[in-house]
Amino acid sequence: MFSLSTLIPYLGACFILAMVPGPTVTVIIANALARGTLAGLSIIAGTQLGLVTMILVVASGMQALVAFMGFAFDWIKLLGAAYLIWLGFKMLRSSGDLGAAEVQKTRRYRDLILEGFLVIWANPKALIFFGAFLPQFVSLEQPTFPQIVVLGLFFMAIAGATDSLYAIVAGRARGLLTRTRVQLVSRISGVILMCGGLWLALLKKA
Repeated sequence: MFSLSTLIPYLGACFILAMVPGPTVTVIIANALARGTLAGLSIIAGTQLGLVTMILVVASGMQALVAFMGFAFDWIKLLGAAYLIWLGFKMLRSSGDLGAAEVQKTRRYRDLILEGFLVIWANPKALIFFGAFLPQFVSLEQPTFPQIVVLGLFFMAIAGATDSLYAIVAGRARGLLTRTRVQLVSRISGVILMCGGLWLALLKKA
């Protein structure tokens, strides 16, 4: 379904994007610090469920859009590339502050899974991101729905792995997540993401 020339850059971009701390990572870290690694992993289980539903929404919407107005797809890709450049710019300016999230030490893991699900859907930027990012690697020569689903599953696998790393580190060694280190990761990722967005924009015009 995907060539290596498409899949390798996509997987690299997924890793960069998943590593950069955001609202979801903040909640994962906060719960892991308060209740241990399992609490952080419970949040991740909820976010993964949220990602499944979000990816299905994007895949269904994209399939319908292409069927109705296929010529607009190239413009969607260009707007998506511009959005990725904007995200990279914001990462470049990151202060490295993970923020704070309130947690209750007596909460059940089922409640934490629900919280993780709601965290994803409470952030509309996540849905906008998928709508901008995934189409960059989709070919109109094949049905878009299965392509977006497969790409989304790859992203889920990578995000799940990196989020789990944050949960383990936060649960066992709080000192490793310093502001300086988070800021460095954000800035490096921002530069790479901006370059990647620019490359995608020029590629679509070619």
